[in-house]
Amino acid sequence: MEDKKITFFDAKEYDEEMFDKVNQDFGFELKYFDNKLSPETAILAKDSDAICIFVNDRMDAETIEKLEEYGINIVALRSAGYNNVDLEAAYQTLHVVRVPAYSPYAVAEYTVALILSANRKIHKAYYRINDNNFNISGLQGFDMHGKSAGVIGTGKIGRILIKILNGFGMDIYAYDPYPDHDYAKKIGYDYVDLDTLYKKSDIISLNCPLTKETYHIIDDESISKMKDGVMIVNTGRGHLIDTQALIEGLKSKKIGSAALDVYEEESKYFFEDFSDQLISDDTLARLLNFNNVLVTSHQGFFTSEALNNIATTTLQNIEDYFMGKALENEVCYRCPGDVCHKEEEGRCFFLQEETA
Repeated sequence: MEDKKITFFDAKEYDEEMFDKVNQDFGFELKYFDNKLSPETAILAKDSDAICIFVNDRMDAETIEKLEEYGINIVALRSAGYNNVDLEAAYQTLHVVRVPAYSPYAVAEYTVALILSANRKIHKAYYRINDNNFNISGLQGFDMHGKSAGVIGTGKIGRILIKILNGFGMDIYAYDPYPDHDYAKKIGYDYVDLDTLYKKSDIISLNCPLTKETYHIIDDESISKMKDGVMIVNTGRGHLIDTQALIEGLKSKKIGSAALDVYEEESKYFFEDFSDQLISDDTLARLLNFNNVLVTSHQGFFTSEALNNIATTTLQNIEDYFMGKALENEVCYRCPGDVCHKEEEGRCFFLQEETA
């Protein structure tokens, strides 16, 4: 694959380090840019054979038209989510591949870290001690043992999270549109409807993908059904929560605390350094001013194991394309998700044309 060039957008130092290491087994020519992909920056992909993008890159119809003009036929996401891609515009124009699973342990373990930090105020205690303030007033938490956790989404991440929370002696209520009752019986948790989950849970964790059905799954109505003082944790996608509704819930004290690794409008800020600037996003600034809200910058995935898996799967996806193999991790408008490659051989959305 030495004659194939891949252009990376929104590349950070840790991306370059890991992809260069893993690429020793593939032999691609890798070109990195810290620019985010957009119609204006798409020209950077000119003379490339493939591009690799991340969650904050812009893959809309205008960008796709530019990429097609430059002869790009495959776009590799180094992420599981693909809600930043206009799959309809890409249909029959670009192949889009992703990394469906890189380390569910990383995200599940980080979710628990957020829960513990928000509950026991570890982050606040750290700053106090650095100021030589050893007072523990205001740092009181609660025993997780005997409390109830609601887990929305029982894919790989959700299942691992449930196992960990079981270890704390918590009662687990789970919701998933495709429940696995046999697994739930084996591990020891119950599937319930959303209303029941909201009503019974002391802690609610969002571990589901962003779809039309899950967009703003946490809103004014759902919050009104929750326990007073509930903790809400989101390591999924920012748009799972209506941020204004969350703020109102925090103001009314219906929500006792929130731990967020994602945010609705995160693309402008997350993964970047704004330490010498003011935050112009009033909603984000408001969230950061609540003393019972913990926000981190979409780092739940960020372990060495996950980065290695991301790089390996991404480069394998691209190699499979150039080798003419079936694209196991392709997503497309006609059959988004993990359906197409299981039912049909070949490159999913070109199949009808290629076999006609």
